[in-house]
Amino acid sequence: MSIMYDQAAKALNAAIEKAISINIPVSIAVVDTGGHLMALARLDSVYGVIDFAIKKAKTAVMFGIDCDVMGTIIAGADIHGYGMLNSNDGLLTIAGGVVIKDSDGKIIGAIASSGGTPEQDKEIAGAGAAVMT
Repeated sequence: MSIMYDQAAKALNAAIEKAISINIPVSIAVVDTGGHLMALARLDSVYGVIDFAIKKAKTAVMFGIDCDVMGTIIAGADIHGYGMLNSNDGLLTIAGGVVIKDSDGKIIGAIASSGGTPEQDKEIAGAGAAVMT
């Protein structure tokens, strides 16, 4: 099962609250298991980060792991990841894309934040994902 609209909204709202609480203007995207955009918020963020947030979320759900973990795998595997990273309209393997799991631990989508530092983006997205478990 993929994330439903009300679940996407719940995750998005939790991430928005986190971003506001730490005063970071970001864009936040939630995708379903097919990588389709389910919810989006732009908190006065800068140019380009909407696309980054969507790509981070797609990366996380495509590989079933947080996108920064995928970046570590690619960097540590001594492989040339250009083709993989530029497939599917481009992917991003930097912190900020987090898988969303249901209460049974099954992946139902992903959420991502972009516009802060990698650590801030991961914290914001993590807050959104955490409300689903």
